[in-house]
Amino acid sequence: MKIAPSMLAADFGKLAEELKDIEQGGADLLHLDVMDGSFVPNISYGPPVIESIRKYTTLPFDVHLMVYHPENYFDVLQKIGVDMISFHIEAAVHTDRIINDLKSRNIKAGIVLNPGTSVYTIETILPLLDFILIMSVNPGFGGQKFIPYVLDKIKELKTLMKEKEVNIPIEVDGGISSSNAGLLKEAGADILVAGSSVFGKTDRKSAIQLLRG
Repeated sequence: MKIAPSMLAADFGKLAEELKDIEQGGADLLHLDVMDGSFVPNISYGPPVIESIRKYTTLPFDVHLMVYHPENYFDVLQKIGVDMISFHIEAAVHTDRIINDLKSRNIKAGIVLNPGTSVYTIETILPLLDFILIMSVNPGFGGQKFIPYVLDKIKELKTLMKEKEVNIPIEVDGGISSSNAGLLKEAGADILVAGSSVFGKTDRKSAIQLLRG
């Protein structure tokens, strides 16, 4: 199980220290939420902030685009040197084109599914993807409660992947804590995005280990 702390929950007044702390604590990825205030009712940060922190950590950058027209961000994110980009199936029209654009840049391509979006919306493009991000809260704000039916959704996705002979990581984001991490792992999750359950703890190493199980 990989743990991807979400920078949205970090102390922005001392980001360099925060990133060093989670890297030394055993984090596998850094999850970065980009919001446009249109697709989701909130604004977070954009490429300039992501670029400014690149020098402070060697952790792979996992960028989650909660935006319309995600392809407009690819050039600048490629220059920064991000490793993974996921975009919402609900926010994109030309998904095949966008996925292949990302892969041509040697960036891992992922699709995000909101809680109420069926896994079967990605059935056709599943073999093209490098990973899938399942939202376990409605996107746009941190600190929300975990939606329990997502556990069944992950199992449903695992079944679909088996039918399609696809074996790629399932990432889960939203309301992740030590109380549901084990259930998510059992359901088939491979990567857990954790905000306050890592950055909200004094001992980040112990928090990460607890989530990893």
